[in-house]
Amino acid sequence: MTTHKVPTSLDTIGIMALIPHRYPILLIDRVIDIIAGESCTGIKNVTANEPTFQGHFPGHPIMPGVLIVEAMAQTSATLVVASMEGVSCDTHIVYFMTIENARFRHPVVPGDTLHIKVRKDRSRGQVWKFIGEAFVGDRLCAEATYTAMLVPREEAKKPA
Repeated sequence: MTTHKVPTSLDTIGIMALIPHRYPILLIDRVIDIIAGESCTGIKNVTANEPTFQGHFPGHPIMPGVLIVEAMAQTSATLVVASMEGVSCDTHIVYFMTIENARFRHPVVPGDTLHIKVRKDRSRGQVWKFIGEAFVGDRLCAEATYTAMLVPREEAKKPA
């Protein structure tokens, strides 16, 4: 699939070179175990000082499931862009298309380290379907199947 060198891991700076997300919505700190065009693992260190925990839920902070799914999407987007030569956050955007079968099995709380394992289910052209699972230790906390599309920035700017 790829003829260029793809790193096996990325830190926050490497991630931000590939996807446009920035704090406070950048939800992954590192991506490891990258197998170009196939799979990787995103790492999210969940900390008590994140803005979300001021309101979800005060006195009993829990990472919202929607943010866990967003972290899966960011991990997958990083994999897609890293796997394709000549693609970066300056040239393309990865958009969600569908989210299916999202299940939340166990709460994620400050102090947890979330390991977000994503693998390509299939891809066709610019559309990629992924299976994502989020773990704290060996415990499955969330899972989802989702589809995303890689769109050139110039097309993304066109009005609907």
